[in-house]
Amino acid sequence: MSTGRLIYLMGASGSGKDSVLRYARAKLDGRCKLLVAHRYVTRPPDMGHENYVSLSEGEFDLRRDNGLFLLDWNAHGIRYAVGLEVGIWLSHGMSVIMNGSRACFQEAAARHPDMLPILIDVPPATLRQRLEARGRETQAEIEARLRRANAVKIEHPALRRIDNSGPIELAGAELLQILMSATS
Repeated sequence: MSTGRLIYLMGASGSGKDSVLRYARAKLDGRCKLLVAHRYVTRPPDMGHENYVSLSEGEFDLRRDNGLFLLDWNAHGIRYAVGLEVGIWLSHGMSVIMNGSRACFQEAAARHPDMLPILIDVPPATLRQRLEARGRETQAEIEARLRRANAVKIEHPALRRIDNSGPIELAGAELLQILMSATS
């Protein structure tokens, strides 16, 4: 049985990762051997911006402490994880795209040397506008996110960058093209 490829989607908070992925996922609609990993997140359900599994802090700890996560990380006071099911999907020849953390990227790359990293990028002014427009964070939290966005630098020989400063259709079509090529 062949092993699938892990595709690691990342970008600063507010860069539009979820929107770009949602666009590409709708266009793919099962046309290639690609699954989208859901994340386990310690935030209330139905916040409208991402399809995730909401966990309490205790539920998160229980799963983490029992080795049920492939990767887990903290960002901006929220805990995130991707479950072990991703490894099962990969072992069955499926490629898997996950929405990951830039801070956890090196760990993921070490575990999956053939991983395809994709960075969703926007200029700092666009990032500020998006964070302010979504209204989820205080001004201090926005400033912290902007500092972190500038502090984390990603380098990898296979890294693909997608500029998401224009219409979502452009970045979404670029992601779609990358995914179709990577999974054919």
